[in-house]
Amino acid sequence: MRHDRNDVEAKVSKLQHQTKSYLNEIKGLVDELNNSARMKMISYFTYSLNISHNLEQESLCLGSYHVRNMGNQSITNPHVCIKIPKNSPFSFSGRYVHENFKQSLKSADGWERINERTSKEEFWLKPLGVTSIEPNETISFSNFQVKWSPKESYAGSITGFTYCDQMKDGIAVINPINLNGTVRIQGDEDE
Repeated sequence: MRHDRNDVEAKVSKLQHQTKSYLNEIKGLVDELNNSARMKMISYFTYSLNISHNLEQESLCLGSYHVRNMGNQSITNPHVCIKIPKNSPFSFSGRYVHENFKQSLKSADGWERINERTSKEEFWLKPLGVTSIEPNETISFSNFQVKWSPKESYAGSITGFTYCDQMKDGIAVINPINLNGTVRIQGDEDE
């Protein structure tokens, strides 16, 4: 009897170990399915700067805003918001159209501004002719300009946020453009 009891306990122990192993494997597969269904998106700026130290010349930031779909699902109805600091010397410009522009001016790879023209701090833009970003695809709002004349010391960050049907609260760019400079008035140097 004793021999049979040890055999049964060993078999039960082996089955319990196998069951735990199977459950861990199933849990891993479920987690993998959940992770693969997640939307993964990144947005970022690329830019170059031409900083003037001459008070008579403008400084310039030439940049592009990129949105990359790193997931395995489409991102639908993407749009972006580029924010300029309030009361800063920075002025924003870019190649975009407004809703009431003639259709002939709206190119397939262009962007449309979807907020008030009068706003100098927020630029809400959506790509024309693009309703989704497919996996491993990137869309870009290219060649925008931020200009400023360094009449006095300045500091501020150009930020960006990307929105879509899947992320109604949006995500921030991973690298805001931080601009700051100290302007010395000639009288300051003599002190």
